[in-house]
Amino acid sequence: MEYLVDTHTLLWYLDGHPALPRNVAIALDKSDKIVVSIVSLWEITIKNSLGKIELSISLEEIYSSLSAGNGFSILDISFDHLISLSKLNHYHNDPFDRLLIAQAISENLTIVSADRHFSEYPVGVLW
Repeated sequence: MEYLVDTHTLLWYLDGHPALPRNVAIALDKSDKIVVSIVSLWEITIKNSLGKIELSISLEEIYSSLSAGNGFSILDISFDHLISLSKLNHYHNDPFDRLLIAQAISENLTIVSADRHFSEYPVGVLW
């Protein structure tokens, strides 16, 4: 199975953070591919530069982990994702999360997130 991870999920997974439920960590460990949106890397960069999050590893180390050929794939933003985004209802107002939802819908991926708003959209959610 392939999963699109939300930003907090990515950070917790890479860090081995105890906030990540064990069943989620096991599912990600067993997955065929963990998809990371460039949106999440953008969000991490912005929030880190604003002091809203503190990283346990650098952005370069995060990217290196994703590029090491260990089951991660980086998903760029496509025009199809933007079309899907334009059709989303506004159950969720966070622009990063809305684009992740649109990507998950467009790419037929299950999104891995603790965000309760995600389940209001026509997308599979693991948590």
